[in-house]
Amino acid sequence: MTAAKEIHTPPSPALLPTPKGGGGSRPRPLTTVSVVLPALDEKENLVKLLPRLRRVLEERKTPAFEILLVDDGSRDGTGALAREFGARVVSHPEPLGNGAAVKRGIREARGEWILLMDADGQHPPEEIPKLLEEMDRYDMVVGARKGGGSLHRNLANLVYNGLASYVTGRRIEDLTSGFRLIRRKPLLDFLYLLPNTFSYPTTITLALIRAGYSVKYVPFTPARREGSSKIKLLRDGSRFFLILLKIATLFSPLKVFLPLAFSIWALGGLYYVYTFLTSHRFTNMGVLLLVQGSILFFLGLVSEQVAQLRYERSGEGGDRP
Repeated sequence: MTAAKEIHTPPSPALLPTPKGGGGSRPRPLTTVSVVLPALDEKENLVKLLPRLRRVLEERKTPAFEILLVDDGSRDGTGALAREFGARVVSHPEPLGNGAAVKRGIREARGEWILLMDADGQHPPEEIPKLLEEMDRYDMVVGARKGGGSLHRNLANLVYNGLASYVTGRRIEDLTSGFRLIRRKPLLDFLYLLPNTFSYPTTITLALIRAGYSVKYVPFTPARREGSSKIKLLRDGSRFFLILLKIATLFSPLKVFLPLAFSIWALGGLYYVYTFLTSHRFTNMGVLLLVQGSILFFLGLVSEQVAQLRYERSGEGGDRP
């Protein structure tokens, strides 16, 4: 804690105090930008990150901002340290997951814009002005990582980006980046879809793009993380893929069902040709494959209609309590 006191700076006047008083309704946003930092045992990294973050926001003269740290059940004094640096802190009594911390931060944030970034130092605060420059033109501005990271992780991200680009119909430069600036209102529309794990950026990206919101990618070079990563490639990689598949079927089901239907139709047709040439008959397996392909096609068609109804009813989430 000695090191923290040596570089401690007083809270900026731009940081607005937590509003007092009762009332069940959420107060209207008081700040322009809420920086949301989900953190689990990140005390050592925050000692360096928080002064840099405050300095960048003050130098850019952001009209009003707040730094909101969500302490996801830390045991190393992460929350107490953040308070020393003037951040507003909300805490979970036990770890609920990175995504759960992000959702809590989004609900608690008072800004019209929410800047999501990691507390481990991989997202340099000095890159924030690049995101803020685009906030008047886009609904979401994403920091797209260029360079850095291990070979297997970069390869996995390449696969995820390709699948997401196919689902959304536009080029996705960095599907899993947690460094992003988003309008609060459209983000609240899809908050119920976000998982409690590390894969919340995947859901946010696909949901906003498929709902017709504008997205801008801004390249940046991530800093090297100090300490061990909490993301496990095998466990969280498979989880990313399942969530990507779930969101794809939720927002663009024909992109999933149509290729499957045509594949099974083609397989059924080839099997029919084979059995006709070899035994001069149409087998039950051929019928089964053709019928199965038809079922998948009509299932995708109905799912697409349901997804379209969801788009028509979106846009009201910002007014939810």
